[in-house]
Amino acid sequence: MTNIIIAGAVGLILSMLGTPLAIRLFSRRGYGQEVRDDGPSAHLSKKGTPTMGGTVFVLAALLAYAASHLATLEPPTVSGLLVLFLMAGLGAVGFLDDFIKIYKQRSLGLRSGAKALGQLVVGAVFAVLVMRFPNVYGITPAQDKLSFLRDFGPAIGIFFFTLWVLVMIVGFSNAVNLTDGLDGLASGATATVLGAYVLIGNWQLRNNCIDNLGPNCYWVRDPLDLAVVAAAVLGGLIGFLWWNAPPARIFMGDTGSLALGGVLAGLAITTRTQLLLIILAGMCVIITCSVIIQVGFFKMTGKRVFRMAPLQHHFELKGWAETTIVIRFWLIAGLCAAVGLGLFYVEWMPKS
Repeated sequence: MTNIIIAGAVGLILSMLGTPLAIRLFSRRGYGQEVRDDGPSAHLSKKGTPTMGGTVFVLAALLAYAASHLATLEPPTVSGLLVLFLMAGLGAVGFLDDFIKIYKQRSLGLRSGAKALGQLVVGAVFAVLVMRFPNVYGITPAQDKLSFLRDFGPAIGIFFFTLWVLVMIVGFSNAVNLTDGLDGLASGATATVLGAYVLIGNWQLRNNCIDNLGPNCYWVRDPLDLAVVAAAVLGGLIGFLWWNAPPARIFMGDTGSLALGGVLAGLAITTRTQLLLIILAGMCVIITCSVIIQVGFFKMTGKRVFRMAPLQHHFELKGWAETTIVIRFWLIAGLCAAVGLGLFYVEWMPKS
């Protein structure tokens, strides 16, 4: 628990103090947000707001994780470093996208193909490393009684497992990216999922088959350190949200949204709760589905289901205030995380 508290506290302090410095630095250099011409008219006033704020909480999380291990003299683990690598790698792809937007003064950064390629390269390296350092040590399916909803592991075959990991990483990094459309929306929605993973890591530690073989236990490597990673990112994100809440003084940009999506996917894969993440991050999934529905229905019929996609912009065009949308979506995100945790606990409960 000491590691978790230190990681969360250091991440919070560094991000809370570092974000206003980033705001001043980015403002001086003219690193302002470009706004789509076809977006809601209310967004025109946001043009020029400093962006790339994700660099602050990504760096804060990395330093917080290091500080927690230095303070407790415990070495970092493979699982923790893998998730942090995924966060930093996708954050670098997002940073390049944001920088191109600023440099060329347009709302489009990397071309969709180039961005997808960057995500796939980082995801492929992560997948290879996950298989190089397996999570489960030579157990049989009969022994593995608590793999939530029978999530997928290397046992399904190297090719299919790699493909599944790539789908998870690209899917959730883009899902958080689509959610990042209103001040504080993605920050708050993602924070609830990270909080859930702090609890999941603790619970898996207390019921870990490797250290405490019992009738209901988890074959998960390094659950405590995964909770430390979640706490470090959560602390950094809360510190950033202080300045990102409506009206935002800084945006996370693709730097932050892709990094956060990577953290969620990485935590799900390493804690073996891959399918559970669909419920925990239900708000991001709903928003992503709204885009898929909108695009698919328009291609088939030439008509739109929503006034604008992603879903949050539909409600903007209906006249909802931005803060109303953000708070209500936060509530839905919290409910999704609560339902996911409930299902996670129910599966663990001893069967009579």
